[in-house]
Amino acid sequence: MNTLHQFKSFTSALPQSDIMPALFMGHGSPMNGIEHNEFSTKWFEIAQNIPTPNAVLVVSAHWFTHGTKITAMDFPPTIHDFGGFPQALFDVQYPAPGNPILAKETADLVKTTNIVLDHDWGLDHGAWSVIKHMYPDANIPVLQLSIDYTKGAQYHYDLAKELSALRKKGVLILGSGNMVHNLRMMSWEMINGGGYDWAIEAKEKFKNAILNKNHDTLINYQSMGSEVMLGIPTPEHYLPLLYTLGLQSDNEEATLFNDKAVGGSLTMTSVQVG
Repeated sequence: MNTLHQFKSFTSALPQSDIMPALFMGHGSPMNGIEHNEFSTKWFEIAQNIPTPNAVLVVSAHWFTHGTKITAMDFPPTIHDFGGFPQALFDVQYPAPGNPILAKETADLVKTTNIVLDHDWGLDHGAWSVIKHMYPDANIPVLQLSIDYTKGAQYHYDLAKELSALRKKGVLILGSGNMVHNLRMMSWEMINGGGYDWAIEAKEKFKNAILNKNHDTLINYQSMGSEVMLGIPTPEHYLPLLYTLGLQSDNEEATLFNDKAVGGSLTMTSVQVG
C-alpha cells in the first residue's frame, strides 16, 4: 500500500464526529507530570468530559524552531527537556503512538507555509506532562507541532485557523504553555500559590480579553501594558494560547479553569473552547 493510498484511507476512515474542543493548558512545572495535584486532577477531569479524540495535536512552548515542523514518526520518544529535578521525573516514559499519515494531512492543510515532517523530535514535557494525566493508557496517537520563532503573534493565530478542519476529524488540538511565565522573577516562597501584583493584573487582563473574544488585543499583547510585558519576557509560553484562540469560531464560548498564580510570576490559567 503506497503512502498516498494510506493517507486517503486514513482520512476516509475517520468518523464525522462532533467538533472537538480546543484547549490551552497552563502546564507549569515539569513536576506536574508526576504529581497528583489540583492542576493534574483537572486535566484528568477535562479528558473525562470531552469526546475521546482520534488523536491529539500539541503545540508546546518547548519546541521553538526555525520554520514549522510536525512530528511524523510512528512512535515519538519521550523527551526529558529539563534539569535539576528528581530521578522519578527522568524515568517517565509516555509511549503513545504517533501517526505519520495524520502528520501529512496536517501539513497539507496549511497553505501559507511549508510544514516540515520531522523524525527527530518527539514529545517534550510541555506535551507529555499534561497528556499522561488526560490519557494515562497512552493509547491515543499524539503529535507535536512546533512554534516558528521567526514569526509574530498574528502568524501563529492565523496558522491555527488553517488547522480548524482537524477538529471535525476528532483531533484534539492542545496548546501548552503559560500565559504569565517569568522564571527569572519566580519566588520559591510562593511556589504553592500566589502571584505578584503585576502577575495578577496581567492574568486578569488576559482573562477579560479571552472571555470577551477580544483576540486582536491578545495578538497585540505588547500593547497591553507593562504588567503583561513582565509576564511575557519571551513569547514561547504565550504563543500556544493564540493557537487555541485561533481555532475558536464565532459561536463558541471560552471557559477558564486552573485559574491560579504560583511562584509569584507564573499563572496556570487554562482555556477550553467549545
